[in-house]
Amino acid sequence: MTAAKAVAFGEALTPEFKVYQEQVVKNAKALAEALQANGFRLVADGTDNHLILMDVGASGFTGKDVANALDKASITANKNGIPFDTKSPFVTSGVRLGTPAVTTRGMKEAEMEQIANFIKAVTDNMADEARLAEIREEVITFSNRFPLA
Repeated sequence: MTAAKAVAFGEALTPEFKVYQEQVVKNAKALAEALQANGFRLVADGTDNHLILMDVGASGFTGKDVANALDKASITANKNGIPFDTKSPFVTSGVRLGTPAVTTRGMKEAEMEQIANFIKAVTDNMADEARLAEIREEVITFSNRFPLA
């Protein structure tokens, strides 16, 4: 465990890691803006870090339902409580999204708009299993342009 921490801290000191972290935040800001342009309400009206918290309850959804629908489309997200949430922790009114994974794949700000469009397509078609399957194929094709190293 100590050796792993030493390696992680060593990597965090490199110039490449700083560039990566800056891109993670740029991607999160770009994704937040694109989600807002698609009509989603964000807690804190955006982000200053690697995470985005969407209030899907404002659109009449639950975090659980949206996270499950996104999963069917190969988009990973977590249901998450929001401030003053009236739903239980097992259901929630929010969805949490992060950008480290897509940044690691080499995606930049331009791709965040497409990701927001995928999320919008999923929420517009949550009851349509066939459409969710089509979106899944689109997401996989898109993701394959950015293979894991």
